[in-house]
Amino acid sequence: MGTDVIVALLSMIGTLIGTLGGILAASRLTNHRLEQLEKRVNKHNQVVERTYRLEEQMKSANHRITDLEELHKP
Repeated sequence: MGTDVIVALLSMIGTLIGTLGGILAASRLTNHRLEQLEKRVNKHNQVVERTYRLEEQMKSANHRITDLEELHKP
């Protein structure tokens, strides 16, 4: 009966080690994916900010063109 207990304890220890290893591997993968997603979101946000600035510049340029057209009307 003593060997049964030892075998059960060793099985439990092996199961715990395997489970913890799986949890750690999944955690690392999740962290890596989150980092990649954060990088993509940052790039997207930069594009949105640049687009907004360009739209503001276009509004200003169109306003200037309209003003110049008004000045040069016969």
